[in-house]
Amino acid sequence: MYSMAAEVDMEVTDDLARAQKRLRDLKAKISSQSKKNFVLERDVRYLDSRIALLIQNRMAADEQQQVQEHLDDEDDNDVQHLDDKRLTAYGNLFFLLQAEPRHIASLCRLISMAEIDILLQTVMFTLYGNQYESREEHLLLTMFQSVLSAQFETSTEFGSLLRANTPVSRMMTTYTRRGPGQSYLKSVLSERINSLIEHRDLNVEINPLKVYEQMISQIEEDNGSLPEGLPRGVSQEIAAANPDVQGIIRPRTAMLIEIADSFLSTIIDSLDMVPYGIRWICKQIRSLTRRKYPDVMDFSICSLIGGFFFLRFINPAIVTPQAYMLVDGVPAKHPRRTLTLIAKMLQNLANKPSYAKEAYMMTLNPFVESNKARINKFLNELCDVGDFYENLEMDQYLTMSKKDLRINITLNELYVTQDYLLKHIDTLAPSDNAHLRLCLAELGPAPPQVPRKENRAVDLALFSRWETPVQDIATQLMSDSNVTKNDILFQETKSIFVQLIRSIPHLADRRPINLASLADKAATAKDGQLVRKGIKVKEMLRELEELKVLDSKDNYRIMQEEVSAELVHLGNMKEKVVAESASLDAVYKTIGDHNNYLRSQLEQYKSYLQNVRATSAKDKGTTPVGVTAVGGKDKRAPKTQALGPYRFTHAQFEKEGIILDSNVPDNRRANIYFNIASPSPGTFLIGLHYKGRDKAILEMDLGLDDLLEKQRENNHFLDLEYVQLDVTKVLALLNKMFVKRR
Repeated sequence: MYSMAAEVDMEVTDDLARAQKRLRDLKAKISSQSKKNFVLERDVRYLDSRIALLIQNRMAADEQQQVQEHLDDEDDNDVQHLDDKRLTAYGNLFFLLQAEPRHIASLCRLISMAEIDILLQTVMFTLYGNQYESREEHLLLTMFQSVLSAQFETSTEFGSLLRANTPVSRMMTTYTRRGPGQSYLKSVLSERINSLIEHRDLNVEINPLKVYEQMISQIEEDNGSLPEGLPRGVSQEIAAANPDVQGIIRPRTAMLIEIADSFLSTIIDSLDMVPYGIRWICKQIRSLTRRKYPDVMDFSICSLIGGFFFLRFINPAIVTPQAYMLVDGVPAKHPRRTLTLIAKMLQNLANKPSYAKEAYMMTLNPFVESNKARINKFLNELCDVGDFYENLEMDQYLTMSKKDLRINITLNELYVTQDYLLKHIDTLAPSDNAHLRLCLAELGPAPPQVPRKENRAVDLALFSRWETPVQDIATQLMSDSNVTKNDILFQETKSIFVQLIRSIPHLADRRPINLASLADKAATAKDGQLVRKGIKVKEMLRELEELKVLDSKDNYRIMQEEVSAELVHLGNMKEKVVAESASLDAVYKTIGDHNNYLRSQLEQYKSYLQNVRATSAKDKGTTPVGVTAVGGKDKRAPKTQALGPYRFTHAQFEKEGIILDSNVPDNRRANIYFNIASPSPGTFLIGLHYKGRDKAILEMDLGLDDLLEKQRENNHFLDLEYVQLDVTKVLALLNKMFVKRR
């Protein structure tokens, strides 16, 4: 414990301390940004469903206003609306929730799917929001153990375990999106996926129907007519029986297996890089399964572990790498399909494969058969991690002694958590004297949620009304672990000597280190902190000698050796801290990029909503809901002015990543340009032009709702016959060029 304290001593300002401070700051930024991204992802999910109703013209004006309010920007001013007494009461409540995870674990099982997201935000990114702090991480994992145990207890059949979309499964998925999980995905999968998507034209489609359709389209394009005896619209069976289709699929199958093998090897070789928490959850799944179903075969247990590790962690990043910022932009059509097939193969490998819906995947069964033992070994090794209970006990002691626990939490997080707890208090705390019930009684009824703009953050200090004195905890620790008072005195003395050497390193230039001289020089230094430490450590040396733990005649040899070893450890630690910082710099950039991506999606929703409301008001001759006309009277909106056209070259669109695929020959691209205009809100005209020609080669009318519908359905391509454009980037361009100008 005292060794840990020496490593992070705030009073020391050497190179290690500066590197550690930078690492701590970086981890805090990642934790904070992860929370912001989670909130944005939740907003995007909500707006996905609401925008769908708008597109279908099924939303009333008051509902449109409600959605608009959901999009209003938050006020970043951290003014607190709570008096000191209420802040103290909330501090007591959230200390109890953090320190005793069983309450949140029980609550997660009681609330509905509609309620889970905001609770997960509070739990994963606020209550246990410091994703790199061992105490919070271990408490969060303790909560997971309780949730999983209850899930196994209530399960009626093995086949349904952890597979349904429940609050528990949502919790597990959300956990993987925290900083350590994102760091792992970036370091392990990014290079492999980027290497694959460089081959834009590599087509490994093995669905016979799709292969057949692509084949006859290619023949038609080459010969100018549809080939005889190869009609369109055939069944899956007829396509699969075609010898030419079989000839195309055979080498593609071999190539797919080779690519999937390379992905699998990369994942298996990364075993030691998998975050501890994810491995520990895998361990709990295995342990709980063995206890609940002692007769279940090992491969069935591995299937459950694989369901979590691959289905909820690895595969989503493979299928949509752009959403995890593993690649720049949306992969082209063929690589995207290849990634989907690889994810299916990995899932079939980790689970018992079923080919009922996709019979063509049976051709890849050799990959499953040849790697089954290999993947089961990996999944079992994932579970081979130690427990943290002893470390958690020490963490709790350190926390009680520091007394500086704080969380940054919004008003609505406070109010919603309080409301959920009150709804289920009889189940959570049936006893009248239960601490949870007493904390909630002191707070009274939960206030209603505040509007988004007023949802300010509170810096909440956490402490317990029923706090055990630190001395009592130390006594308990000593009795539990056979740690003596002499042991603690020895470790504290060593810690102070390490701090002194880090503060005045030239005193340790001569070896062996003269500890008595070091203490004397510190005690007579000009710096007040050094003087205090020097005097204290001299007294501690004297006490240790009286206790016959050390001997001044051999220059305190045992302490000399331990201090020297600690300095070597700290030197190695600096290298590790610098390396970890470099790795987390990349993670922080990735999370920031993802934040920008999510914000751009919200901007597109804002633009669409504004257009819908403006158009609706124009049709009815009224001012949009929530907008006051000049003089307080509704006036017919003036005729909207057409905007554009604006001109963009083929090279511009390529540089911005707007063009995903182009069939325009390289020697003609310099003569190609695009004209984009907006005749009215929400409508656009894109023209593809060739220099020197008056008329466009191709023109397309676009509606903003059509583009948003494509985005909702994960259809990333806008086909202009000669070029294919990225829907998301087209939306961003239209928003920038037209919507904001209106």
